[in-house]
Amino acid sequence: MRPTLALLALLPLIACGPIPRAQAERECFERARLAEHPRGEVGVGIGSNGRKTTFGEITFSSDYLQGKDPDQVYQNCVYHRSGEMPTRPYSSIPAKRY
Repeated sequence: MRPTLALLALLPLIACGPIPRAQAERECFERARLAEHPRGEVGVGIGSNGRKTTFGEITFSSDYLQGKDPDQVYQNCVYHRSGEMPTRPYSSIPAKRY
């Protein structure tokens, strides 16, 4: 196999490697939030044509349905994505940090 072809064959494996811990913490924060309780929004309005509109959306995770601890969800997620433990537990992160 030619050297360039060998490198191209390895590219998918390189993409599976760990990511920086700070990036993993940002990505795992929302997953832990959804493990706490479902999130949602509801809206009501009146359009310029006088028609009433409503909408609603609820987002929940399998972690929530299984009753998993958000701190544990966060810790496992960060570890699996970065190969390192988080710098601090999920419960000590201010709500609007990320």
